[in-house]
Parts: sequence; structure tokens; C-alpha cells
Amino acid sequence: MPVLAAVPPARLAAWLLALAGLWLALRFDLLIALLAGLLVFNLTHALAPLIERRVSGQGARLLAVTVVSVLIIGLLTLAIVGVVAFFRSEAGSSQALLDKLMTIIEEARDDLPAWLAGWLPQDSGAMRAAVTEWVASHRAELSLAGAEAIQTTARLLVGMVLGAMVALYDELPAPRLGPLGRELLERAGRLAAAFRRIVFAQLKISLLNTFFTGLFLAVVLPAFGVKLPLTKTLILITFVAGLLPVVGNLISNTVITIVALSVSMWVAVVALGYLVLIHKVEYFLNARIVGGEIQARAWELLLAMLVMEAVFGIPGLVAAPVYYAYVKRELVDQGWV
Repeated sequence: MPVLAAVPPARLAAWLLALAGLWLALRFDLLIALLAGLLVFNLTHALAPLIERRVSGQGARLLAVTVVSVLIIGLLTLAIVGVVAFFRSEAGSSQALLDKLMTIIEEARDDLPAWLAGWLPQDSGAMRAAVTEWVASHRAELSLAGAEAIQTTARLLVGMVLGAMVALYDELPAPRLGPLGRELLERAGRLAAAFRRIVFAQLKISLLNTFFTGLFLAVVLPAFGVKLPLTKTLILITFVAGLLPVVGNLISNTVITIVALSVSMWVAVVALGYLVLIHKVEYFLNARIVGGEIQARAWELLLAMLVMEAVFGIPGLVAAPVYYAYVKRELVDQGWV
């Protein structure tokens, strides 16, 4: 108690409110909005000086922040709309995707064991019938998933707008705040700084992942006479997806494995095995890289990720590095650890 007694009451209240807010973000599926807001906030402050140098006069900084905020939200929104438009287009329609999948299956059929090949559909009509039957039996779950996807997209957009609004608010004359207001503002700044450090670490991780994956796709496989189609595109997908914690690896691995299936079943098995092995090794390297950015040992971060995943599932695993970086900074600055 003597240690807590030395802390100003307003700071204690701000800590409790900050922790409650972080818990509520996970409890009520608001993590995507929180991370989107932090992303736009940090990108805005990082890119605004580039425009500010080309604009002179009073209010140049405010104008720069406004322009960058609009550009970032616009680009992210266009990316979301582009993905939706692709799946609604002829190239991304269900029939086109089924035809591509059947082509991959037909090319892999000769390499599969007889007992496994017998379970595969014979043509796209059989495939469509199987998919239709599955959709009919899971209609309620799919409807719920569709509603959740729309809800998540809405929260993502709201989070981006809020992040831009907070960035703009930072450029306005600071209002007079009481002790609690100043402490809450300090907590928000530390959370944004923790997110920025984690994003910088994730960029390093993505580059490392892209290097090993590119080495496998562009050097190892061709050395054995195997060349995957769209190799450069796969490497680009690996880098972009790698910027997303946890789920990024799942996305890139799935795409690479599907493309490898179009060459051979055994190439797909080897590719998947390599990717799983590399990502298991990278799991510990990632903890070390992120730990270096937030001044935490690898075992601390791994433990935080394990506990958060056990309590909150995949969202907890994604949030663990940011949350732990924030809490660790608070404890270090207070001189408690």
C-alpha cells in the first residue's frame, strides 16, 4: 500500500479506466476499431510532416493532418470496396472460383492416393452440388457470419474516422484539463506509442518472413526443377499479409499452398511443411524482435500471448503485444519493474 499511496489519485483512476477500456475492447469485439484508430492516428502523425514542408503559413500543420487523414481513410476504404467488388465480379464469382478449384483438383488427382481421390468431386457440377448442400445445412451460421462481417467492417471504418479525429484534435489549441483529464491523455499517448513500436517490429517480422518465403519460392524450388506460377505475386502477398499479426501467416500460407496444389500434390505438401517449420522458428524470433522494441524478454511476451489467447482467443493473441507493451511501459516509468 505505501507504493500505491505515493501515486496521485488521478493517475490511479486513469489506470483503472485505461485497463477497463482495454478489457472492454476485447470483451465486446471492439479490438478492430481500436487498432484501426491507432493505425490511422500514427500514420497521420508520421506522414503529415511530409505535406507540412510544402505548405507554409499559419495552420499548415492542421491542413497537413487533415489531408493525410482523408487520404489514409480513403485508401483503406477503397481497398475494402475493391475486395468486395472482386468477389461480386465475374472473375471472383462463385462459379469462377469453383472452376479454378476443379482445375487444381484435376491436376492433383493423378498424384493423390486412390482412397483419397475417390472422395474428390468428378466435375464442377458435383462440386457446386456439394457446396450448395453444405450452404443449405449451415445457412444460419453463414447468415450470422455475414452479419458479423458487415458489423466488423462498420467498426473498422468508425475506428479509422475516430483515429483521424483524434489526430486532428491534437493539432487544435489544448483545452484546460483537470488532473484526471491530463492523466487520461497521457495514458492514450502511451498506448499510441506502444502500438507504434509494435507496428515497427511487425514490419521487421514481415520482411524476415518475406525473405525466407522468397528464398524458398524463388531459389529452393527452382533448384529442384519446380517453378510455381505467380511467384512474385506470392512474395508480395507474403509481405503485405505479414503486416497482420498472427492471421497474416495463415493467409499467405493458404494462398501459397493452393497455388502449389496446381503444380503437384507433393509440392503443396512440401511447401506447407516448409512454411509451418519456418513459422514455428519465426514464432520465437518474433517474440525476440517485438521484445526488443518494447524492452521485454522473449519469454515475457510469449507468456503474455499465451495467457491472452487462453482468455480471449485469437483477438487476445493479436492484442497481446500492444497491451503488454503499454502495461510494461507504465510499470517501468513508475519505477516498479
